[in-house]
Amino acid sequence: MLPAVFADDDLAQRFVAGLDEVIAPILNVLDCLDTYFTPSLAPADFARWLGDWVGAETDGIQDDEPGGEARLRAAVAAAVSLHRARGTREGLAEAVRLAFGVEPEITESGGAAWSARPRGPVPGDRRPHLKVSIRLPAPTPADEYRLDDLVAAARPAHMPYTVQVTAAERTSNR
Repeated sequence: MLPAVFADDDLAQRFVAGLDEVIAPILNVLDCLDTYFTPSLAPADFARWLGDWVGAETDGIQDDEPGGEARLRAAVAAAVSLHRARGTREGLAEAVRLAFGVEPEITESGGAAWSARPRGPVPGDRRPHLKVSIRLPAPTPADEYRLDDLVAAARPAHMPYTVQVTAAERTSNR
């Protein structure tokens, strides 16, 4: 693609070949840029950075643990919908499912009701509270800290809360 005067020059050919080695990776990234912003296709380290960028709850998800990379990618992909559902029971449950891979048990004090008569009974408890429990196959003290951080970020702002991490019951095939 060089002009004819440079096409036969050995120095010009070697110089351009050196530039090709430097510029080719940049052009390759630009050609595939859309895949970098798709969590299921992006490289794992970029997916983690993308998770930080969109505010996904990825703390404690290790890429090298079994299923860790898949959970990381799922958490990044679900970040927008989780932000939309933040502060709701469904949003909190989904955030815990993505972070730990288990179904949480959520107990809350609130409720909603409608009445045609004024001064009807107020639904729920007088004192607000939220309790989130999960059962893990091999829980560690770090899991309770991770759950505490996750619930603190995803709960309704006014709601006091407690968390509990317990060992899952093992079933035997005898």
